[in-house]
Amino acid sequence: MSAHQPLDLPRWADLVVLPLVNLAMALAVAGVVVAGIGMDPLQVISLLVQGAFGSRAGVSYTLYYATTFVFTGLAVAVAFHGGLFNIGGEGQAMMGGLGSALVALALGDRLPAALLLPLMVLAGTAAGAAWAAVPAALQAWRGSHVVITTIMANFIASAVLSYLLVNQLKEPGNMAVESRAFPEAAHMPSVHQALGWLGIDWPSTPLNLSVLLAAAAVVGVWIYLWKLRSGYELRAVGHAPDAAHYAGIRPRRQIMASMLCAGALAGLVGMNELAGVQHRLLLDYVVGAGFTGIAVSLIGRNHPVGIVLASLLFGALYQGGAELAFEIPAFSRDMVATLQGLIVLFSGALAMVAAPGLARLLAWSRRARPAGAAHG
Repeated sequence: MSAHQPLDLPRWADLVVLPLVNLAMALAVAGVVVAGIGMDPLQVISLLVQGAFGSRAGVSYTLYYATTFVFTGLAVAVAFHGGLFNIGGEGQAMMGGLGSALVALALGDRLPAALLLPLMVLAGTAAGAAWAAVPAALQAWRGSHVVITTIMANFIASAVLSYLLVNQLKEPGNMAVESRAFPEAAHMPSVHQALGWLGIDWPSTPLNLSVLLAAAAVVGVWIYLWKLRSGYELRAVGHAPDAAHYAGIRPRRQIMASMLCAGALAGLVGMNELAGVQHRLLLDYVVGAGFTGIAVSLIGRNHPVGIVLASLLFGALYQGGAELAFEIPAFSRDMVATLQGLIVLFSGALAMVAAPGLARLLAWSRRARPAGAAHG
């Protein structure tokens, strides 16, 4: 297979086998690094997996982290299918959280939770979509590259949030840069509470019912992109904009649709982090989740199912890494970050390194199968 020939990878191999091969390569290199600093790689991996999945509390924390990454990963994937590289998930999540928080602070004492929480979801999605609409419009009508404008929008969102918290929303007399606490009606029920209503005992963890929002978002994005005409048009513009234009599809409309949808998805991060856990608006509550979403989308091959699996992987790294640092103090959080970086490196920048060999192996197996059948 020459370098000029396209890779003939089946869809299932591209979505499942190639990410697993890349992950195995990353773990192998990480094992060499861990062994190089005098630790047992098998013990480290065992403790990491045990910390993430070895108890109900560990699973809950893993799912809690994964919920945020599902939102930001989908935000990157939807824009990518429209031919755009959305690096603005961080700012869109900040503005979405701000929108949800403003509704909670303004209406929390007047409305019951059954009305307030859906309004917070709508406000978060609307604020995230509105923030994404600015770089989308600049790309669609002025040709400004969406990568540059979304990066700049992240800085502006951080400045806006900081200004509002310090000058408008901070509780008087409180030195911490945070809003006053949300009323009780604005608290997203935890899974511990929800299962308690059903008589099921579950550990008290940050995992909350935003995980159901994430599941609904995964299903909704899959239906939108692969089952609806509008999603087909969006993917057509992303893969072949000129052909889509000649077919009567309006590229500007699809650019706006993809970014609005991406911003709305990123805006839901606030429901998990603020309504579900912190119960107040904080300055740095996003803590890099928007950028982690880029890695999640790359590893998940921009497919909703792949994004769920990649989110679980990163959730396991976060939770398992915390447990690992507790069990082995010499294994610092920096080493966990190094492991995450290796996974991103092999699944993102070096994603296609293993692809030619895998394509040749699959082609050889297809040729060998009829030959074996003929001998039989």
